Amino acid sequence: MVRSVTNRQRIIDHGEVFTPPGLVNDMLDLVAHECERIDSRFLEPACGDGNFLAEVLRRKLVTVDKRNAHNREKWQRDAILAASSLYGIDLLADNIAACRDRLLEVVNAAHAARFKTQLSEEAARAAAFILSRNIVQGDALSFRTTNDRPIVFPEWSPINGSLLKRRDFAYGHLLEHAHHASLPLFSDLGKDVFVPTPVGEFPPCHYLKVPDAEASHDRP
Repeated sequence: MVRSVTNRQRIIDHGEVFTPPGLVNDMLDLVAHECERIDSRFLEPACGDGNFLAEVLRRKLVTVDKRNAHNREKWQRDAILAASSLYGIDLLADNIAACRDRLLEVVNAAHAARFKTQLSEEAARAAAFILSRNIVQGDALSFRTTNDRPIVFPEWSPINGSLLKRRDFAYGHLLEHAHHASLPLFSDLGKDVFVPTPVGEFPPCHYLKVPDAEASHDRP
Protein backbone atom coordinates (compact mmCIF):
# COMPACT_ATOMS: atom_id res chain seq x y z
CA MET A 1 0.00 0.00 0.00
CA VAL A 2 2.82 2.42 0.87
CA ARG A 3 4.41 1.89 -2.54
CA SER A 4 1.17 2.70 -4.38
CA VAL A 5 0.81 5.95 -2.42
CA THR A 6 4.36 7.03 -3.24
CA ASN A 7 4.30 5.94 -6.88
CA ARG A 8 3.70 9.45 -8.26
CA GLN A 9 6.58 10.93 -6.30
CA ARG A 10 8.84 8.04 -7.29
CA ILE A 11 8.03 8.66 -10.95
CA ILE A 12 8.97 12.33 -10.50
CA ASP A 13 12.13 11.59 -8.52
CA HIS A 14 13.41 8.48 -10.29
CA GLY A 15 11.43 8.02 -13.50
CA GLU A 16 10.14 4.75 -12.07
CA VAL A 17 7.58 3.11 -14.36
CA PHE A 18 6.91 -0.63 -14.25
CA THR A 19 6.38 -2.59 -17.47
CA PRO A 20 2.94 -4.30 -17.62
CA PRO A 21 3.02 -8.14 -17.51
CA GLY A 22 1.52 -8.48 -20.98
CA LEU A 23 4.23 -6.34 -22.52
CA VAL A 24 6.90 -8.22 -20.55
CA ASN A 25 5.68 -11.50 -22.04
CA ASP A 26 5.45 -10.06 -25.56
CA MET A 27 9.04 -8.83 -25.35
CA LEU A 28 10.39 -12.08 -23.89
CA ASP A 29 8.59 -14.07 -26.59
CA LEU A 30 11.01 -12.43 -29.03
CA VAL A 31 13.87 -14.24 -27.27
CA ALA A 32 11.88 -17.28 -26.15
CA HIS A 33 14.66 -19.75 -26.95
CA GLU A 34 17.12 -17.93 -24.66
CA CYS A 35 14.52 -17.76 -21.88
CA GLU A 36 14.26 -21.55 -21.96
CA ARG A 37 18.00 -22.12 -21.54
CA ILE A 38 19.00 -22.59 -17.90
CA ASP A 39 22.43 -21.02 -18.39
CA SER A 40 21.60 -18.07 -20.66
CA ARG A 41 22.41 -14.84 -18.82
CA PHE A 42 20.04 -11.89 -18.53
CA LEU A 43 20.82 -8.42 -17.15
CA GLU A 44 18.09 -5.89 -16.38
CA PRO A 45 19.85 -2.54 -15.71
CA ALA A 46 16.69 -0.97 -14.25
CA CYS A 47 15.12 -4.06 -12.72
CA GLY A 48 12.58 -2.46 -10.39
CA ASP A 49 10.97 -5.22 -8.35
CA GLY A 50 11.74 -7.83 -11.01
CA ASN A 51 8.97 -7.88 -13.61
CA PHE A 52 11.27 -9.06 -16.40
CA LEU A 53 13.61 -11.20 -14.31
CA ALA A 54 10.77 -13.06 -12.56
CA GLU A 55 9.18 -14.03 -15.87
CA VAL A 56 12.52 -15.12 -17.33
CA LEU A 57 13.06 -17.28 -14.25
CA ARG A 58 9.60 -18.85 -14.56
CA ARG A 59 10.39 -19.81 -18.16
CA LYS A 60 13.77 -21.24 -17.20
CA LEU A 61 12.12 -23.31 -14.45
CA VAL A 62 9.83 -24.90 -17.02
CA THR A 63 13.01 -26.35 -18.54
CA VAL A 64 14.20 -27.39 -15.08
CA ASP A 65 10.87 -29.18 -14.59
CA LYS A 66 11.14 -31.03 -17.87
CA ARG A 67 14.65 -32.24 -17.15
CA ASN A 68 14.22 -33.20 -13.50
CA ALA A 69 10.56 -34.01 -12.93
CA HIS A 70 11.37 -36.91 -10.59
CA ASN A 71 14.73 -35.90 -9.12
CA ARG A 72 14.47 -33.27 -6.42
CA GLU A 73 18.21 -32.86 -5.87
CA LYS A 74 18.93 -32.22 -9.55
CA TRP A 75 15.87 -29.97 -9.77
CA GLN A 76 17.23 -27.82 -6.94
CA ARG A 77 20.68 -27.70 -8.52
CA ASP A 78 19.34 -26.61 -11.91
CA ALA A 79 16.95 -24.11 -10.31
CA ILE A 80 19.88 -22.51 -8.47
CA LEU A 81 21.80 -22.40 -11.76
CA ALA A 82 18.81 -20.72 -13.41
CA ALA A 83 18.65 -18.10 -10.65
CA SER A 84 22.41 -17.55 -10.87
CA SER A 85 22.08 -16.52 -14.53
CA LEU A 86 19.92 -13.47 -13.73
CA TYR A 87 21.34 -10.03 -12.92
CA GLY A 88 19.71 -6.76 -11.99
CA ILE A 89 20.55 -3.19 -11.01
CA ASP A 90 18.25 -0.60 -9.47
CA LEU A 91 18.70 2.71 -7.66
CA LEU A 92 16.14 2.04 -4.94
CA ALA A 93 16.78 -0.21 -1.94
CA ASP A 94 13.17 -1.36 -1.61
CA ASN A 95 13.11 -2.44 -5.25
CA ILE A 96 16.28 -4.47 -4.75
CA ALA A 97 14.86 -6.21 -1.67
CA ALA A 98 11.55 -6.86 -3.42
CA CYS A 99 13.27 -8.23 -6.54
CA ARG A 100 15.46 -10.63 -4.57
CA ASP A 101 12.48 -11.85 -2.53
CA ARG A 102 10.33 -12.19 -5.63
CA LEU A 103 12.86 -14.31 -7.50
CA LEU A 104 13.37 -16.57 -4.51
CA GLU A 105 9.60 -16.97 -4.20
CA VAL A 106 9.38 -17.93 -7.90
CA VAL A 107 11.81 -20.79 -7.20
CA ASN A 108 9.97 -21.79 -4.01
CA ALA A 109 6.59 -21.78 -5.75
CA ALA A 110 7.85 -23.87 -8.68
CA HIS A 111 9.46 -26.37 -6.30
CA ALA A 112 6.28 -26.65 -4.22
CA ALA A 113 4.21 -27.18 -7.37
CA ARG A 114 6.52 -29.96 -8.52
CA PHE A 115 7.35 -31.77 -5.27
CA LYS A 116 4.55 -30.65 -2.91
CA THR A 117 7.09 -29.47 -0.34
CA GLN A 118 9.24 -26.46 0.40
CA LEU A 119 12.67 -25.91 -1.07
CA SER A 120 15.27 -27.38 1.27
CA GLU A 121 16.76 -24.94 3.78
CA GLU A 122 20.23 -25.31 2.24
CA ALA A 123 18.95 -24.72 -1.28
CA ALA A 124 16.92 -21.68 -0.23
CA ARG A 125 19.96 -20.25 1.56
CA ALA A 126 22.21 -20.79 -1.47
CA ALA A 127 19.68 -19.24 -3.86
CA ALA A 128 19.14 -16.25 -1.57
CA PHE A 129 22.88 -15.71 -1.29
CA ILE A 130 23.38 -15.82 -5.07
CA LEU A 131 20.53 -13.36 -5.59
CA SER A 132 22.06 -11.04 -2.98
CA ARG A 133 25.18 -10.84 -5.15
CA ASN A 134 23.42 -10.76 -8.55
CA ILE A 135 20.77 -8.11 -7.79
CA VAL A 136 22.65 -4.93 -6.92
CA GLN A 137 21.64 -1.48 -5.73
CA GLY A 138 23.40 1.09 -7.89
CA ASP A 139 23.40 3.22 -11.02
CA ALA A 140 23.73 1.29 -14.28
CA LEU A 141 24.88 4.46 -16.07
CA SER A 142 27.75 5.32 -13.72
CA PHE A 143 28.63 1.62 -13.14
CA ARG A 144 28.75 2.30 -9.40
CA THR A 145 26.81 1.16 -6.33
CA THR A 146 25.00 3.54 -4.02
CA ASN A 147 28.10 3.31 -1.79
CA ASP A 148 30.14 4.69 -4.72
CA ARG A 149 31.97 1.45 -5.36
CA PRO A 150 32.28 -0.27 -8.74
CA ILE A 151 29.36 -2.60 -9.50
CA VAL A 152 30.71 -6.16 -9.52
CA PHE A 153 28.82 -9.18 -10.79
CA PRO A 154 29.74 -12.81 -10.13
CA GLU A 155 29.81 -15.40 -12.88
CA TRP A 156 28.64 -18.79 -11.60
CA SER A 157 29.92 -21.65 -13.77
CA PRO A 158 28.91 -25.29 -13.16
CA ILE A 159 31.72 -27.84 -12.89
CA ASN A 160 31.33 -31.61 -12.69
CA GLY A 161 27.64 -31.59 -11.90
CA SER A 162 27.44 -30.35 -8.32
CA LEU A 163 30.25 -27.76 -8.17
CA LEU A 164 30.08 -24.05 -8.92
CA LYS A 165 33.04 -21.86 -9.86
CA ARG A 166 32.65 -18.18 -9.02
CA ARG A 167 34.54 -15.37 -10.73
CA ASP A 168 33.72 -11.69 -10.15
CA PHE A 169 33.80 -9.11 -12.94
CA ALA A 170 33.50 -5.33 -12.89
CA TYR A 171 30.33 -4.33 -14.72
CA GLY A 172 31.93 -1.19 -16.07
CA HIS A 173 34.79 -3.14 -17.66
CA LEU A 174 32.34 -5.38 -19.48
CA LEU A 175 30.38 -2.43 -20.83
CA GLU A 176 33.50 -0.52 -21.83
CA HIS A 177 34.57 -3.55 -23.85
CA ALA A 178 31.19 -3.68 -25.57
CA HIS A 179 31.64 -0.09 -26.75
CA HIS A 180 35.28 -0.21 -27.84
CA ALA A 181 36.52 -3.73 -28.48
CA SER A 182 36.40 -5.52 -31.80
CA LEU A 183 36.00 -9.01 -30.31
CA PRO A 184 32.63 -10.12 -28.94
CA LEU A 185 32.17 -11.18 -25.32
CA PHE A 186 30.35 -14.37 -26.34
CA SER A 187 30.11 -16.49 -29.47
CA ASP A 188 28.30 -19.72 -30.24
CA LEU A 189 30.07 -19.94 -33.62
CA GLY A 190 33.58 -20.85 -32.49
CA LYS A 191 34.93 -17.36 -33.19
CA ASP A 192 37.56 -15.57 -31.11
CA VAL A 193 36.04 -13.75 -28.16
CA PHE A 194 37.13 -11.18 -25.62
CA VAL A 195 37.95 -12.78 -22.25
CA PRO A 196 37.55 -10.20 -19.46
CA THR A 197 39.88 -10.23 -16.46
CA PRO A 198 38.13 -11.14 -13.19
CA VAL A 199 38.49 -8.86 -10.19
CA GLY A 200 37.91 -11.78 -7.83
CA GLU A 201 38.02 -15.55 -8.00
CA PHE A 202 36.90 -18.33 -5.68
CA PRO A 203 37.75 -22.03 -5.60
CA PRO A 204 35.02 -24.39 -6.84
CA CYS A 205 32.57 -25.52 -4.18
CA HIS A 206 29.32 -27.45 -3.90
CA TYR A 207 26.40 -25.37 -5.14
CA LEU A 208 24.77 -25.54 -1.70
CA LYS A 209 27.90 -24.18 -0.01
CA VAL A 210 28.44 -20.94 -1.94
CA PRO A 211 27.70 -18.69 1.07
CA ASP A 212 30.32 -20.53 3.14
CA ALA A 213 32.86 -20.31 0.30
CA GLU A 214 32.72 -16.50 0.36
CA ALA A 215 33.04 -16.39 4.15
CA SER A 216 36.03 -18.74 4.01
CA HIS A 217 37.62 -16.78 1.15
CA ASP A 218 37.35 -13.49 3.08
CA ARG A 219 38.94 -14.95 6.20
CA PRO A 220 42.57 -13.85 6.82
